[in-house]
Amino acid sequence: MQLIFDQIKQQKKQNLPFVLYRKPNSKSIILILQENDHVYFTHNYTDKGFVFATFNDANNIIFPLEFSKINFDTFKEKKIRKPVLKVFKNKNDDRLHFTELITKAVKVIREGILTKVVLSRSETLKIKNFKSKKTFVKIMQSYPTAFCYYWYHPKVGTWMGASPEKLVNIKSGKINTTALAGTQVFQDIENVVWKSKEKAEQEIVAHFLSEKLKTFTSKLQISKPYTFKAGNMVHLKTDFEGELNPNITTQNIIEVLHPTPAICGFPMLEAKQYILENENYDRTFYTGFFGELNYDFNTNEEASDLHVNLRCMKIEQDAANEKSKISLFMGCGITKDSIPENEWEETVNKSKTMKSIL
Repeated sequence: MQLIFDQIKQQKKQNLPFVLYRKPNSKSIILILQENDHVYFTHNYTDKGFVFATFNDANNIIFPLEFSKINFDTFKEKKIRKPVLKVFKNKNDDRLHFTELITKAVKVIREGILTKVVLSRSETLKIKNFKSKKTFVKIMQSYPTAFCYYWYHPKVGTWMGASPEKLVNIKSGKINTTALAGTQVFQDIENVVWKSKEKAEQEIVAHFLSEKLKTFTSKLQISKPYTFKAGNMVHLKTDFEGELNPNITTQNIIEVLHPTPAICGFPMLEAKQYILENENYDRTFYTGFFGELNYDFNTNEEASDLHVNLRCMKIEQDAANEKSKISLFMGCGITKDSIPENEWEETVNKSKTMKSIL
């Protein structure tokens, strides 16, 4: 695995883009090295490569297969110390602003304008002597069931993440996806009790996916909701699998599914507009999506494997004082039954996923 990181070091010295990633429950790690520093965009999702898309569909960047070198390695697990979850003090004005944001949203929902909206916040930490290799190895070690990635473009920035949420997998005329919503701190997987608010939140996502998938699939199979562990959190999850109808394109599917109610809300267009007008910061790639587009880099088959960009961090280096600015992003689904203080605590708990790595 050292050879992979040596190649990354050389790539960064030359100011050239790359992405290193590992799929869920896999030992194989894949490195894509773009051979120039151009920023390529995919507009109709017909390109082959690794896509990195924003929440607002403004800039959907791709590392094209035709301009990339590919390398593989096997992730060798090492024993790591169990992370100590330090108490990071949040600013009182951050808490006040976010709870006020939730209170306003609940009022709008109760007035019938929205059914659900997913609101988020950003938090910034300054880390001295940040080690990208060590951090990414800890991410892969700590979150084996997540899609883990380390993405860099000299003209765009650096991101890392461990996403538990699939947007869509498309292969051989079949499609599968998941509804993931509702959140608790992990305590005991066997005795999780889900409240009506969390069940309702997840049902909105599951119903949305069910109705949308029926329009372009046949033989659609839907699992019952079950508890899924992701890092220090558990969620409610429902699986969907079906056969695609003829002439359905990847673009058709992405435009229908993204952004789902799990990271945006419902109705989608109204919820998205509410987010853009009220969150007061630009999510950029947080709650966008990423992954293999029209090409399986492991098998060379035509396939798409896309995940929602959650549990992620944006990394900005400050060479002057040897500190790195790390931006974390946390969100929660708001319904008519949401309690602002509880939603704030949910974002605090979610922030521990990446803080435990840092």
